Amino acid sequence: MRLLRACLLDRGRTRESWRVPDITGQVVILTVSSVIRSASWYACLLGMEERGRYAGPDGQVRQVSLVEPRTGLELCLVSHAPGTGSFDEFRAGLDHLEFLVAGRGDLDSWGARLDELGIAHSGVKEPPYTPNAMITFRDPDNIQLEFFWRAPEP
Repeated sequence: MRLLRACLLDRGRTRESWRVPDITGQVVILTVSSVIRSASWYACLLGMEERGRYAGPDGQVRQVSLVEPRTGLELCLVSHAPGTGSFDEFRAGLDHLEFLVAGRGDLDSWGARLDELGIAHSGVKEPPYTPNAMITFRDPDNIQLEFFWRAPEP
């Protein structure tokens, strides 16, 4: 933070004098152990459509890009050379991926969808430290995912 502040001050600019350019979408890129398996899993769960794929020189599919047509959310699944172990949110990197829902009742609908697909989940959780609610679950590579409802501000 100190480096960023010094950089902006050295140029005579402050956060208030610089307008952040528009961000026009979101793409989440996840490394997975099996691109085809994960693409099928995410497409089925989230109603995503395949936008494209890339195969390496050996003919193996190395990347699949999916898009959720209503929101435009893009998910790119990438396969690299085999690593060691499965995902662990306690190591530096991604903690979890969260999908926001519009209403509290949507969590119940997502819970039913996860049940229908045989995906183990936490059930709707309403922690005592927040008015928000969520359902947590994991993808085939053990990446923690969450449907999250943010309660309206009082």
